Amino acid sequence: MKLKLGKSFYEGTARQRLDYILDKDTFKEILPPPARRISPHLAMFNVPVAFDDGVAVGEGRIDGKSVSILAQEGKFMGGAFGEVHSAKITGLLKRSLKTKPDAVVCLWDSGGVRLQEANAGEIGVTEIIRAIFDLRAAKIPVIGVVGGSCGCFGGAGIISACCDTLICSEEARIGVSGPEVIETTMGVDAFDSRDRALVWRTTGAKNRYLFGFVKTLVEDDPDEFRKAVIEVMSEPSGISLEQIEKTQEVLKKRMEEYSGIGDAIDIWKKMGFAAPERIPEISAAELRELAGGVK
Repeated sequence: MKLKLGKSFYEGTARQRLDYILDKDTFKEILPPPARRISPHLAMFNVPVAFDDGVAVGEGRIDGKSVSILAQEGKFMGGAFGEVHSAKITGLLKRSLKTKPDAVVCLWDSGGVRLQEANAGEIGVTEIIRAIFDLRAAKIPVIGVVGGSCGCFGGAGIISACCDTLICSEEARIGVSGPEVIETTMGVDAFDSRDRALVWRTTGAKNRYLFGFVKTLVEDDPDEFRKAVIEVMSEPSGISLEQIEKTQEVLKKRMEEYSGIGDAIDIWKKMGFAAPERIPEISAAELRELAGGVK
C-alpha cells in the first residue's frame, strides 16, 4: 500500500475539517468562540475550558447545496459530550428542522461523554439522537463522517448508528465501549486493549464497512471525504418500520453465524474472503473492489 503525502483529515482540527468539506468561504458559525459559551462545570475540576466547548456548529454550502454542519474537536477532552457541547449540536439539529437544508453533515470525533458532566452529557446524547430521528422523519438526510483520532465511542458510537449514512476512513474506529473499558469489565482474555492490531480489526472502519455499518470507505484524504459527502447528499433520507425489521433480521442472522468467533479475520474468512489476513494491509479502494465480489 503506497502512502500518499498531503493533507490529512485524521490530523486536522475541527475547523480545518470544515474547510476541507465546505465550499470556500461559505461557513457561518453559530455561537463561535468569541461568544464564549463555555462549560459551567469544568472549572470546579480545575479543567481548562474551550470557548467553543469543543464543537463548531453552523451552516454553509457543499457543491452549492445548503447544509447544516458540525465538527467535534477531538483534541479538546477527546471530543466528549458535555452540557454546552451537546446543547450546541442539539440546537443546530432542531434549527435544521425549520431551515430545511439539503443535508445535515456531522463530523464526529468523540470518545463519548465527559466524566465531569456525565449526567448532562448522557441527557445531551439522548437529545441529539431524538433530533436526528426527527430530521430523518422529515426526509432531511443526516450524514455522519468519521475519520479523527478519537473515532466514535460510547454515546458517540450510538449516535453514529442513528445517521442515514456513514462515511469513514480506515483510521476511524466505532464502538459502544472502548477497548480499555471492555478489558476492565471482561478481562484481558476477552479483549486485550494493548493488541492494537486486534483493536483496529474489531472496531476499525474496514470491519464496520464489511458488515455494512459504514456505507462509504475512503482514504485519509480530505478531497475523498468531500467527494463522498457530495455523492451521498442527494440520496433519499428516512426511516421505516420495514427498515428496522430488516435490520433486526440481519443482526439475528449474524448472531447465529458468528457466535463464538473471537477474531474479525475468522469472520471475514467465513464471509467468503480468500485471504482475509490481507484486509488490514490493503487500501480502501482495493477493499471496496474486493468486497464487491463477495457481498
